[in-house]
Formats: sequence, C-alpha cells, structure tokens
Amino acid sequence: MTVRFIDTNVLLYAISNDQTEIGKAKRANEILESRDLALSVQVLQEFYVQATRESRPDPLTHEQAVGLVESFLRFPVQAIDVALTRAAFATRDHFRISYWDAAILEAARALGCAVVLSEDLSHGLDYSGVVVENPFR
Repeated sequence: MTVRFIDTNVLLYAISNDQTEIGKAKRANEILESRDLALSVQVLQEFYVQATRESRPDPLTHEQAVGLVESFLRFPVQAIDVALTRAAFATRDHFRISYWDAAILEAARALGCAVVLSEDLSHGLDYSGVVVENPFR
C-alpha cells in the first residue's frame, strides 16, 4: 500500500462549516477515512493554530482541537529534526518554494511517501520523487 502524506489544508477543510467549502469538506473527510495516510508534527501544529484562531468563522476550542489532533495520531507522524530541517533548506533553495512547503515535502520523503495531498503546491509537479496531488481540483 502506498502511503500518502496529507497537508494541513486537508485537515482544515474536514472541519469547515463554510458553505462555500462544502465540496472540499466532503472530499477532505473522504480522504481522512483512508488508512494510507501520514503527516508531520508541523501539520499537526499548523492545524491546531489555524483551527483555534479567533478570526476563523468557526473556531474550535482548545479541547476540540486537541481531541482532533489526538485522533490524527492514528496515522504515522514525522518529527521535525535537524536533518529534516537541513533537507528542507536545500529543497527550498532548489525549487524556490517556501521553507514550510519544503518541510512538508521532506517530511513526506522521510516517511517514504511518494504523494503529497495539498492545494498549496503545484498539482502534478514532481519534487525529486515526491509528487503533489491537489485532491480539491
């Protein structure tokens, strides 16, 4: 089974109550029903921060967000260490992308994921063996 890495936007769409995001919310929840997923500590941190921010139309409480983060721990989670950070610096420079996107790609690579599900990077682009798929296209 090929494991796919999920970016933060998949988790955020899954909890969205925004009427303009109904289709994306449905698709995100379908994705989260899969067992072939992985993520990183960075994704969990970004999810918590974005899901609980007060400017969000439907912010989660601390307890709700922590509960969801705990539920996401059913998937393999890549830690962010010095080696991964250095690899992300190199990927950032090579592809001219943000550090945060590069860290996502390197976390996926560290977990052996050939696919990253994200709408933040270019759909179909191969980042040295890690291909981005936008599941919301």
